[in-house]
Amino acid sequence: MNTEQPFSAVPTEPVSTDPVDRVINYHVRTKHHFHKYARSLGFLDWANQPNPFRRFEGARLVRLPLLANDEEPQSPSYDAMYQRDVVSSRLLTTGTLSRFFELTLGLSAWKKAGESEWALRNNPSSGNLHPTEGYVLLPPVDGLDLTPGLYHYASKEHGLELRADFPPNQISRLLAAFPPGAFLFGLTSVHWREAWKYGERAFRYCNHDVGHAIGSARIAAATLGWKMALLDGIDQNSLAMLLGTHRTEDFHAVEPEHPDCLAMVWPYENLKRESSFVKRDVPDMPLFLDQGVVKDLAIGPWHGKANALSREHGVHWDVIDEVAEASWKVSSEQLMVSTGASVTNYASQSTNDAGPSAGQVIRQRRSAVSFDARTSISAATFFHMLQRVTPLADHAQSDRPMPWDVLPWDPAIHLMLFVHRVEGLPPGLYVLVRDPKKLPLLQQSMNPELEWTPAPGCPGELPLYWLFQGDAQRLAVQVSCHQGIAGDSAFSLGMLAEFEGRLRQGGPWWYPRLFWEAGLVGQVLYLEAEAAGVRGTGIGCFFDDPVHEIVGIKDLSIQSLYHFTIGGPVDDDRLMTLPPYHHLKGS
Repeated sequence: MNTEQPFSAVPTEPVSTDPVDRVINYHVRTKHHFHKYARSLGFLDWANQPNPFRRFEGARLVRLPLLANDEEPQSPSYDAMYQRDVVSSRLLTTGTLSRFFELTLGLSAWKKAGESEWALRNNPSSGNLHPTEGYVLLPPVDGLDLTPGLYHYASKEHGLELRADFPPNQISRLLAAFPPGAFLFGLTSVHWREAWKYGERAFRYCNHDVGHAIGSARIAAATLGWKMALLDGIDQNSLAMLLGTHRTEDFHAVEPEHPDCLAMVWPYENLKRESSFVKRDVPDMPLFLDQGVVKDLAIGPWHGKANALSREHGVHWDVIDEVAEASWKVSSEQLMVSTGASVTNYASQSTNDAGPSAGQVIRQRRSAVSFDARTSISAATFFHMLQRVTPLADHAQSDRPMPWDVLPWDPAIHLMLFVHRVEGLPPGLYVLVRDPKKLPLLQQSMNPELEWTPAPGCPGELPLYWLFQGDAQRLAVQVSCHQGIAGDSAFSLGMLAEFEGRLRQGGPWWYPRLFWEAGLVGQVLYLEAEAAGVRGTGIGCFFDDPVHEIVGIKDLSIQSLYHFTIGGPVDDDRLMTLPPYHHLKGS
């Protein structure tokens, strides 16, 4: 939820041509302040509201089967999804691919008010604008009745559009170093969809949404017993060639797509059965692709032309193009990850059926628009939620709990928590250090007079610290653009990122990655809220530096990137809810 207001100011010029400086300049320029907001249009141009559904005219659409919730493949219980040795790994078929895309980027419902009707999706989005597009590169697979090639997911039709039918032997060459049965899953962003409403700050929100989509994909994969890893070593030029976003002829005079990330998804069971992988003690998988093979694939043939999403654009936000260029990953990195743990994770094939299914929790997820200012949660529930977002940073990537095994880096996001209504826990301000090694960095970046007392009753392995006691509701509302949802909840939080140091050491492309990690934290919190019988919502509108001032942050070592809040929702009974694919029945 965002309640941003216009501000017409003379933009500051980049301080240098250094890409990191340009990225930092964008971040500082797009901060909200008590006396001014980041620049946006100032009103909603409803006549040019972007179409939330991208299609490629001329590309063949293959409809995926519309599976009922109780049809195979069914989801395990929500809790079982997080446990090892309980979820059977499914083979890659049209049915499992359908379920994967449904739970990742598919529709969850339609809402109707009068003559207006709009779709909700299983992956959340700022303003329900959905800038994120999904792609899949499928190899030749026995039992998969789909032509090998690159497909774009059409969420409204729940189908795959064939963008390029790459030669099967070239796809096999590209994937030769990966586990058997693996396929590629890619994400892009249409920046215009967010800029239409949020102006210059839209690049931030697009990358929040990428993080949410990474999370929704990793969790959907887990319901099928699949593993997923972000191929973070790939350079963005190769990514653009593979996903077709570089093809200006396919996006002529329409909104382009920005290539964001690529992930490898693979079934555990195939890896377990293949002796070539099982023989190795610690099988390693590259987190990059062969650039030569990518170039060969990019020759095509390609199919389809992108549809226009708005008739007119009015204002073009050049600063978004500038930060996208500055944060572009220009070189490949030879990163590797172990896949050895997955060989033995699935010895048991029984499924824990206690509690709601993972699919039920995913499909019922909503963004709350208001809270009742009464509902509380127990301290045990609160601690459980925080444990779910803590990734065991001292473990190897493949040994981290799902979904944190998808990211090939140590945690860079920590939580500043405004606790309002948690039974058994004093109200006040707390900090969750998601990587305990970073405690000194956080302490040095904040007011030295803060006490950092371990939270009372907190499990010993959870690095949660109590900074000060007192009613933080008014403060939370004030710094969250005066939005009542930040104080009417059980608790709210700001996501604090290790900022300038990560950018200087890792490169300017770390800027979007910090937002991806924040979005993944938000995705886990969304589902944890639903599983606990409450509801969450992301908050993109907050006053950046006033948030920092609460704990005495005075430089760019730490920056708040995203806020979130969880409590008892107040639903709008005026809205009618319709099934997600009611428009396809009988077609």
